[in-house]
Amino acid sequence: MQNVTLNNGVEMPILGFGVYQVPPEQTEQAVAEALAAGYRLLDTAAAYQNEEAVGRAIKNSGVPREELFVTTKLWVQDAPAQENTKRAFETSLNKLGLDHLDLYLMHQPYGDVYGQWRAMEDLQRQGRARAIGVANFHPDRLVDLVVNNEVTPAVNQIETHPFFQRAADHEVMRERGVQIQSWGGFAEGRNNLFTNPLLSEIGAEHGKSVAQVALRWLIQRGIVAIPKSVHAERMAENFDVFDFELTDDQMASIATLETGDSLFFDHRDPAMVDWLANRRLDA
Repeated sequence: MQNVTLNNGVEMPILGFGVYQVPPEQTEQAVAEALAAGYRLLDTAAAYQNEEAVGRAIKNSGVPREELFVTTKLWVQDAPAQENTKRAFETSLNKLGLDHLDLYLMHQPYGDVYGQWRAMEDLQRQGRARAIGVANFHPDRLVDLVVNNEVTPAVNQIETHPFFQRAADHEVMRERGVQIQSWGGFAEGRNNLFTNPLLSEIGAEHGKSVAQVALRWLIQRGIVAIPKSVHAERMAENFDVFDFELTDDQMASIATLETGDSLFFDHRDPAMVDWLANRRLDA
């Protein structure tokens, strides 16, 4: 497995397994199969409502804890944000059955971001989280967080796929020492990604699937990917992307698929901000 080195020296696999939209009743088996396939980076979130199932799969897997890289995410917290952030962290840790996290991400750039972040800084200082980061931060909000706090986020997890490539965002992160991580790397199949003629042609040249081409494209850009599947054969296929390399011409041709727009939702849309910022999770 290829790793990336985060800005605090922590090593993170460049390819992992995500459990967004995996129902809790299917999550334990899916994670168990992913671990059996060789995945060691697991990505969940409080908002996904499946942390407990991820924890059970880890416990029953027999994989040593030191071989795993486990990420979960903090949802928007009510005031006092610092106190509630630490409470939310302990809740997630207990559900996962772990004594520390490898990466703790602020899931949304809303609410008392500074209070939440400073609590996360404390958790990192205490060794409860080996690294801390954010998700869904546009460059202006990311830079604002960096310049006004002591710890620079190690990771920013954002929508990134062949139709929304985030090159400008990536450059800002590179300048600030923040690792970019993709969510939605397959665009959830939107824009007919899995039958896209260009990606299909490139895949045929390498004897690989469109999904494998999309993942290889992310990896060659230095982007951490976390594909999701509930099918063991697809998990294995998604993991099998380290035995080929896209050419410069192929990388350039994939760049032409850029649309410049999200295929999901805009984190700057006032209606979406209102909905996300006011959503609360059950304890």
